Amino acid sequence: MSWLVDFVKSSIGAKVVMGVTGVMLIGFVIMHMVGNLQVFLGPETLNAYGKMLHDLGGLLWVARFGLIGAVVLHIASGLRLASLNKAARPVRYVHETTVQASFASRYMKMSGIVVLAFVVYHLLHFTLGGATPDHTGLTTQLADGTEVKDIYKMVVLGFQQPAVSAAYIIAMVLLGLHLNHGATSLFQSLGLRNAKYNTLIDKVGPALSIFVVVGNCSMPIAILTGAVGLVGGH
Repeated sequence: MSWLVDFVKSSIGAKVVMGVTGVMLIGFVIMHMVGNLQVFLGPETLNAYGKMLHDLGGLLWVARFGLIGAVVLHIASGLRLASLNKAARPVRYVHETTVQASFASRYMKMSGIVVLAFVVYHLLHFTLGGATPDHTGLTTQLADGTEVKDIYKMVVLGFQQPAVSAAYIIAMVLLGLHLNHGATSLFQSLGLRNAKYNTLIDKVGPALSIFVVVGNCSMPIAILTGAVGLVGGH
């Protein structure tokens, strides 16, 4: 196992870990967003989706812990790369050469840590109920009479709180900044860049960033503006 530890600690190894965990996290972000966007389809659809996830049982918790592990490894690899780069160039330039560096690339560490904090809060809010315990026990019935957790109502009540919606939107903007740079750079981390496709690859990050930010922010905005709300006031 020592060879694996040495590889992960190396510059190439850290890049591979960042790339692989980046792909995993992007996949989760997209699937999570698509699932949550079902709030626009109404209580029956979103609550049925929530039941489907709940029925996964232990597998769902494996996925949750895997997600947190991937985020931690992603951040740790980023910090490792930053440390190796600093060690390779211990004397800083007289003039900081950040003119060509994008805002997103310069603040990757900050946005990554904020996103990790958000993931933990999100689990507390909608999964464990620690942030809003009054919402955790909400239940409803599906069309077939099955009693399930009222995920739809939890989401609406949560996002009706301006502070919660504002925090969510800020986190999504930071996630977008992270994706803007990270989704493109992971191709380089995994050695997948090709001169023939570099122009297209460079557009992946910005396109994915816009897609995720618009999709995720549409939910709290729709709820705050009343476009999406509780059916019949309940």
